[in-house]
Amino acid sequence: MKKIYLLIGYLLFGANLFGQILTPVKWSYAAKVLNDKEAIVFIKATIDDGWHIYSVNQKKGGPVKTSFQFSPSNRYDLIGKISEPAPFTKFEPAFGINVSYFEKSVIFSQKIQLTKHGVVVKGKVNFMVCNDEKCLPPQDVAFSIPLK
Repeated sequence: MKKIYLLIGYLLFGANLFGQILTPVKWSYAAKVLNDKEAIVFIKATIDDGWHIYSVNQKKGGPVKTSFQFSPSNRYDLIGKISEPAPFTKFEPAFGINVSYFEKSVIFSQKIQLTKHGVVVKGKVNFMVCNDEKCLPPQDVAFSIPLK
């Protein structure tokens, strides 16, 4: 009888340990209205210890670079490209090239020209996260950033 309880306990609790999804990157968003015509949106990645994501300027032939896709809108236009702070850069033997990456946290920013009031900037970020042992498959995360 004891064996049955142990088996049931493993099936209910132990199997769940193997099914947990790793989420080493958490995303948050903010915006700052500069004046009637311009604003900046901020997209922050908070990265668990030991993990890193890659620069928007990562060269081809290596890991998947972080990229942003903004949904089309008649309420705003993008001004220039997304900005990021200076990344760490090192030669990565697994890819055979220099990689540019961020650890702990990074804030990306995008300047916006406002054409109407009541703007909500929507889109998605695509990124790949790695540690010293593995990389997780690239994933998309949708965002919605109201400008007040």
